[in-house]
Amino acid sequence: MRYARVLATGRYVPEKVLTNADVEALLGEPVDAWLQEHVGIQRRHLMAEHEVTSDLCVNAARQALGRAGVKPEALDLIIVATDTPDYLSPATASVVQARLGARHAGTYDLNSACAGWVTALDVASKTIAADDSYQRILVVGAYGMSRYVDWKDKRTCTLFADGAGAVVLGAGDTPGVLGARLLAAGEYHDALGIYTGGTWRPATPETLALTGGRPVVRFARKFPATFNTDRWPPLLAQVLARARLGLGDVDQFIFTQLNLRTIEATMGVLGQPLSKTHWTMDKWGYTGAACIPMTLDDAVEQGKIQKGDLIALCASGGGLAMAAALIRWTV
Repeated sequence: MRYARVLATGRYVPEKVLTNADVEALLGEPVDAWLQEHVGIQRRHLMAEHEVTSDLCVNAARQALGRAGVKPEALDLIIVATDTPDYLSPATASVVQARLGARHAGTYDLNSACAGWVTALDVASKTIAADDSYQRILVVGAYGMSRYVDWKDKRTCTLFADGAGAVVLGAGDTPGVLGARLLAAGEYHDALGIYTGGTWRPATPETLALTGGRPVVRFARKFPATFNTDRWPPLLAQVLARARLGLGDVDQFIFTQLNLRTIEATMGVLGQPLSKTHWTMDKWGYTGAACIPMTLDDAVEQGKIQKGDLIALCASGGGLAMAAALIRWTV
């Protein structure tokens, strides 16, 4: 049997910091106290004017590759999970391949919004398990959502931030990535997203005039406030049952980093102590497809994850797409 194992993690957090006080100045109204009490965000990081999504990816990838001791030319595949690509076409993963010098690697992007990186991890691990020509795969989650934020819309500018997280997967004969479960509530596909720029609403002068200018991320219609706390526990139960494991076997839970109160409530539903989860939205804001690999890397760096630990990942985002996965930590 062949299995995919995590060889190393990496992340990139842009230098520019936007505090809640800075956001208050942009909006002209107080939001800091509400954000800290109800969401848990204190600040967020934004990429510089000269940076694009591929820059975030390359920086996170270089750190992960260096820690894994894997040279870029040893990579067989690069998957970039993002819904803020450099271009509509071609894939941002091809830009990353060229800049890393990973000349032997295939490339593609995967867009499952904020569930994208966990989805890409599932696809990459199954690729390694199924085909022995794939020995090393780079899986990057990246988010450059600041390019699509309306800085007068307090529902979005208070949350979204930029960053990237990466893992290098390698083939092994002992289980690493134990399995995953993907799901979607497609009836909410029109609730949250960037709805201008594709074939449904092309970015023509006429469209931009009607929509007020450039494409922006929007909460377009309501979806249940308890969506994540309702959906995450059964999704985790399914992936754990398939692995013949239980909640008590999990050493660390890592969730989509949109709202700390949601994570606290979910851990309560699961009957698990808060010490068994890790969060980063307080210092980095909400980084979408990048938030789970960035938080995983931070937990590893802080010593919260040790060899042999069982890690449960659970993500959700626009679509509304969901993904859960289990990793046995072998680093």
